[in-house]
Amino acid sequence: MKLSTHALDTASGRPAVNLVVSLVRLEDGRPDGDPTVVATDADGRHRFPDQLGDGIWRLRFEVGEYYRTKNTATLYPWADVVFLVEDAGSDHLHVPLLLSPFAYSTYRGS
Repeated sequence: MKLSTHALDTASGRPAVNLVVSLVRLEDGRPDGDPTVVATDADGRHRFPDQLGDGIWRLRFEVGEYYRTKNTATLYPWADVVFLVEDAGSDHLHVPLLLSPFAYSTYRGS
């Protein structure tokens, strides 16, 4: 299964450009190996090139660092989105993040 994400800074109404994101598989709630660390592009998007296998995965969005670069206070040092992959043979999973300094939400996108 391929994974993509899209981060939107809803406070500014713009994509969260250069937001650092890491992806890691979890085993018993702990990272299983080294995370893949990337940054979102000029549209706030990133497509992970590798296939995901079945299991529990975590996307960690480095919210604190993102807002530090904007000289904006935030409540969150990071936002973790943990999700389950049960059918790795499926085509694609899109996990977006809607972000502001004091709130965030996510959903399964298309």
